[in-house]
Amino acid sequence: MGTFAIPLSGLQASSDALSVISNNLANLNTDGYKDQSLTFGDIFANLQGTSGNGDPMQIGGGVQVENTVSNFTNGSLDATGQASNMALQGNGFFVVSNNGQLNYTRDGDFSVNPAGQLVDASGNLVMGYPASASGQITAGGALSPITVNGTGTLAAQASTSFSTTTNLQADSAPGTTFTTPLAVTDSLGETQNLSITYTAGAMPNTWNYSISLPASATGAGAATTLTSGTMNFSTSGALVSTTSGGGAVVPVSATGAGSSITGINITGLADGAANMSLTWNLNGASGSPTITQQDQASATTASNVNGFGAGTLSSFAVLSNGVVEGTFSNNQTLALGQVAVGNFANPEGLTQTNGGNFLATTASGAAVLGVAGAGGNGTITGGSVELSNVNLSDEFSNMIVAQQNYEANAKALTTLDQVSQATIQLIS
Repeated sequence: MGTFAIPLSGLQASSDALSVISNNLANLNTDGYKDQSLTFGDIFANLQGTSGNGDPMQIGGGVQVENTVSNFTNGSLDATGQASNMALQGNGFFVVSNNGQLNYTRDGDFSVNPAGQLVDASGNLVMGYPASASGQITAGGALSPITVNGTGTLAAQASTSFSTTTNLQADSAPGTTFTTPLAVTDSLGETQNLSITYTAGAMPNTWNYSISLPASATGAGAATTLTSGTMNFSTSGALVSTTSGGGAVVPVSATGAGSSITGINITGLADGAANMSLTWNLNGASGSPTITQQDQASATTASNVNGFGAGTLSSFAVLSNGVVEGTFSNNQTLALGQVAVGNFANPEGLTQTNGGNFLATTASGAAVLGVAGAGGNGTITGGSVELSNVNLSDEFSNMIVAQQNYEANAKALTTLDQVSQATIQLIS
């Protein structure tokens, strides 16, 4: 007679399968949730004997749950528009700290706590690599919480170089002048207005230049001439050489001494800012001079000046490599930190905890920490979250199979009960 343990084990296995399916369905809308399933294995009883040809005779002892399998494929993306939200696409987990214990999660529904730190829904700190005051990040160092408002104010940076895109009219009479205003920033973030004045020379294809600072900038009685010299053009209108301060003629080159005019010094500013030293870059990105002499009206169509005034943090965004980039009111951007990504040799070995978090185990191996987009890690989509990867139709199909399995084992159990009752009646 068969043992009641066999159909009972089938009932338990089917019940466990229904529990897993129910949990998947309950987490259908849980961000970052990973679909789970069970694997089963049969149980063999002791050897009952052998057949005539020596084959072993064994009767199965039922079924048991062997493993819980998590499906770590990507869930679809949901664009939330929330700057603090992140979605990993590919391998890896976000790293969060729960009172000093590192947890790993795919749920990137992060927010900013009152201290300006990125946290998950449970208040765990999102960990990563901090940035220096200048926005430099050294990945691979000690992890620390990612703070998005630690650099609330970006200090002013004084201008050190500039360039202009200027054409000087070729047929201008000697003595004709053309002036280009140029705004630079001093060390206090104040704007200093310079004037570049070009004067057509007595010799063909030559223009004299001077850069001056208004009297109001220094409190002096007159404007200050910062530098002056001559620009020489070829017969095709290309800038070929310069003469600064009455010195030697310097050929204009793609790089090196002839590519710029240096030593444009500003001292004694009335606002108390530090002295400035400017460089006038004569070449553009292509290596060709940006100042020309053509038979067109003199005009400056573009200027490029480095440096900026002080600014406050206005917003931030997460880039694909996990860098949290802040945008300031002075239109400057600065890296605030970089989110860490942890990966495992065997993600199936992770232990799942509340809130969609996982803990490393001996089976999973230690976390290999890095950044998104490197070392086999996936990339990050900012302003989005990864949805659950539960497939509703698959779960309903699995539910029907588990239900039929449960009913079949229940029928086997009632049949064994009926046979047992008949046997008892024979004895009595």
